[in-house]
Amino acid sequence: MTPLACAVLTVSDTRTAADDASGDLLVSLLEGDGHRLAARDLVRDDVYRIRAAVSAWIADETVDVIVTTGGTGFTGRDSTPEALLPLFDKTIVGFGELFRQVSYDEIGPSTIQSRAVAGIANATLVFALPGSRNAVRTGWEKILRAQLDASFRPCNLAELIPRFREGAPG
Repeated sequence: MTPLACAVLTVSDTRTAADDASGDLLVSLLEGDGHRLAARDLVRDDVYRIRAAVSAWIADETVDVIVTTGGTGFTGRDSTPEALLPLFDKTIVGFGELFRQVSYDEIGPSTIQSRAVAGIANATLVFALPGSRNAVRTGWEKILRAQLDASFRPCNLAELIPRFREGAPG
């Protein structure tokens, strides 16, 4: 497996670095699978704060993957999809579809309340997961682990990163 440089962003109006259980789990999972934590942050659920944090990492050529947790629901100020979608050069539509499909086995029709999204922005893979520990575990173990492993067959997103960079805007 080729280790990827991953940035983790927690989006929350209530969590702090001291009690960010979902972010901690995500870091543990990605490092446990051999990837490297390139950066980590926690921002309030605000379109412009989310967009600023992710934009900085998208502009950093050393970051391969960004995974956010939180802000994907319908309540309050949930705004992660609104922050990320305008940044995407291409949307990975199947990610949200598959996340909801595998979540159905765990939470039933409540999965329709997830607005998990993903895309490619300036040759960087960006994934937005819901904020619960269970959602982070599901997203990582059932989707991201394989797609970020260049040896996974028949295909994976990790092996495409060099090609994304060849055709990146700018």
